[in-house]
Amino acid sequence: MGDDIITIKEVAAYLKIKDKTAYVLVAKGVIPGFKVGGSWRFDKADIEEWIVNQKKAHK
Repeated sequence: MGDDIITIKEVAAYLKIKDKTAYVLVAKGVIPGFKVGGSWRFDKADIEEWIVNQKKAHK
């Protein structure tokens, strides 16, 4: 796992989506995340890998 753990607000900003959209996507299992004390957290490396896979899937 990478060193960069980011919050829901940070992942939303990184993906250029609204916070609410990020909540929906992670709750549905579309984007990789995990809960810590009831709050969503994301490994930035996992998000970057997810982006690469999305690009490959939509070519």
